[in-house]
Amino acid sequence: MTLIPLQTKADDSWQQQLRDAIRSPAELAAALGLEPSRLGFSAQADDDFAMKVPRAFVGRMQPGDADDPLLRQVLAGSAENAPHPGYSDDPVGETGAANPVPGIIHKYHGRLLMTVASGCAVNCRYCFRRHFPYGENQLSRREWQDAIAYIRADTSITEVILSGGDPLVARDDTLSALMDALAAVPHVTTLRIHTRLPVVIPDRVTPGLLRAICRPGIATVMVLHSNHPNEVDTTVAAAAGRLREAGVTLLNQSVLLTGVNDSADTLSRLSSALFGAGVLPYYVHLLDRVRGAAHFAVDETRARELVGELAVRCPGYFVPRLVRESSGEGSKRELTPRYPY
Repeated sequence: MTLIPLQTKADDSWQQQLRDAIRSPAELAAALGLEPSRLGFSAQADDDFAMKVPRAFVGRMQPGDADDPLLRQVLAGSAENAPHPGYSDDPVGETGAANPVPGIIHKYHGRLLMTVASGCAVNCRYCFRRHFPYGENQLSRREWQDAIAYIRADTSITEVILSGGDPLVARDDTLSALMDALAAVPHVTTLRIHTRLPVVIPDRVTPGLLRAICRPGIATVMVLHSNHPNEVDTTVAAAAGRLREAGVTLLNQSVLLTGVNDSADTLSRLSSALFGAGVLPYYVHLLDRVRGAAHFAVDETRARELVGELAVRCPGYFVPRLVRESSGEGSKRELTPRYPY
């Protein structure tokens, strides 16, 4: 089959790349030079959680490889349809009391999360928020003010985490206004942004974005999300460089996924690629038990062994903390690595 070119034009905006994301299995198969039947696409899984993947990310997949680790993360497959006990729509307890006002998730002391946007640039099949009630957390102007008032009223909150969806799908002027409002709250000293956009669409890191998210007197931390070394190419490294030059502290979190990064070699190469791009490995998460993602799970014992192997192979600053997040707990729980003998 003939490969469809994936390069974007030099003048393409990140918004256009969002609009041009691949959503059909036929288009994805054509881009990778695969017969559609080899993908194992499931219309039922796609109806439950629509497939969406930017072309810049598809361009890092290996043509002709139906088992490519980046492809596995985004393809709506039949394994998602099988029921599994213990997997739910809200695996880490983000609804109910943890969602006190629209747009706010407040589970831990000293910090809370704002759902700035409901959409993402890419729909990862293991996403723990794939069933989150975003419709109940869309922020109107009044609800935006209520969310800021909630933060202002609780002086224990020193860090606000922008999340979603992906907060960077919001426009620069929206992010700038939010940053102004948060910077005006005296007890908020740190803004943390959890995002996959600089990885899947590196062109999102524009001068306008940097102006929007950086303010004197408040630290800006960005936690990127990449799971495999093939995700971290020269365009991602360049975007990370622009962020660092603006004074943004860069960390990375990964999810341990069967068939994607469940080997010490892959994890060590990921840490090396991240460090080369100026990003410090921060967390590697055990899979959150969200309905539709059980086929990605790595056993906790094996996860401990993998991180133990990584610690033997690599310097300490290459080794992310292995954690699990559970509903009702006061923080993520760090799991001690099991070292090989």
